[in-house]
Amino acid sequence: MARKGPIKKAEIIADTKFNNKVVSKFINAIMLDGKKSVAETVIYDSFKIIEDKAKSDPLEVFEEAMKNIQPPVEVRSRRVGGATYQVPVEVNPARKQSLAIRWILSAAKKRAGKSMSSKLAAEFMDAKESKGGAFKKKEDTIKMAEANRAFSHYRW
Repeated sequence: MARKGPIKKAEIIADTKFNNKVVSKFINAIMLDGKKSVAETVIYDSFKIIEDKAKSDPLEVFEEAMKNIQPPVEVRSRRVGGATYQVPVEVNPARKQSLAIRWILSAAKKRAGKSMSSKLAAEFMDAKESKGGAFKKKEDTIKMAEANRAFSHYRW
């Protein structure tokens, strides 16, 4: 069935403590079973840990980590004449942000640690310094796109 006009994006409300929409998106990504207050506690505790360990503004560490994890290119599958090619394409800014959030969360969950907030804090600090699981995922994505650069003429 045909749609009438473009789909509108839902407006994200900025978080209460830092008044930042990206932090709010991160809280929403962490949230399980609709327990937003638990997710907020996890994020704010991880920011407190960052403030204690790194002796710097946790919001700056968070923003730098997000900037370091966002991938410039990724590969998309494209089917041409019975063969499937991995075609490198540039990443949309909104998708860059959601990929970074997803990768940081999954890397933090895989970490060995006591609490989710300490794992997240460690992952944010590693991502700021261009290391850690999320940064490795970004590097792998870039390498994959670089390896398949020969198929870039199949871009649609």
